[in-house]
Amino acid sequence: MDDGHLTICSIFVNPSQFNQSSDFELYPRIPELDLQLLSKHGCDVVFMPDVTEIYTNGIVVQKHDFGAITHSLEGVERPGHFDGVITIVKKLFELSDADHAYFGQKDYQQCMVVNKLITHYKLPVVLHIIPTTREKSGLAMSSRNLRLNEKQQNDAVVIFQAMQFINQHITRMEIPKLLDEAVRMINQKLKTEYLVIADAESLQPVSEYNIHNKVVVLVAAWCGDVRLIDNLVI
Repeated sequence: MDDGHLTICSIFVNPSQFNQSSDFELYPRIPELDLQLLSKHGCDVVFMPDVTEIYTNGIVVQKHDFGAITHSLEGVERPGHFDGVITIVKKLFELSDADHAYFGQKDYQQCMVVNKLITHYKLPVVLHIIPTTREKSGLAMSSRNLRLNEKQQNDAVVIFQAMQFINQHITRMEIPKLLDEAVRMINQKLKTEYLVIADAESLQPVSEYNIHNKVVVLVAAWCGDVRLIDNLVI
């Protein structure tokens, strides 16, 4: 408790947002370490329910259409994923009666989806997007990194390097050529699923860069059988 505020952290691996049962089963779960870290950083309450506590009448998912926010990029590659995200986040907001919600920028599209959820339902929640935490190499920290061996972790750094390349050259190169070169860089070590430069709010791809408009680089790539995502706001 601090200045009358109560900090609640939810830990829940949500089955309705996974497209493959194998991915859900293999998703790293380290509750003991999570609890140690939360205690260290002064978290007041940890909500760690099982599936039946959240989905009391079976896994029922609400369908939502928020345009490109839900039906591009991750929405295309992982059909139904954001329906699962919206369903669980709305449930957690209602259960916690939260005033503020904190989401990591690494899942940038998810942050935009949550923001749309809040405005669509006029929820009394203020969204805070927390900058991505990275390893010294630049690799975005993620639970999925636990599934990478040492070589794969080194190879995965190419995602950050490609985004940095885009950031450094976006004012000097045409976007199609810039993306082609960045994809080539990534594909030397990984397999690119998508790489786009999009408007930071609508997530609509941009074909020309305007220095006055904020854009975001969004990447998904495979490192072996592990799917990694990352982004960089410019």
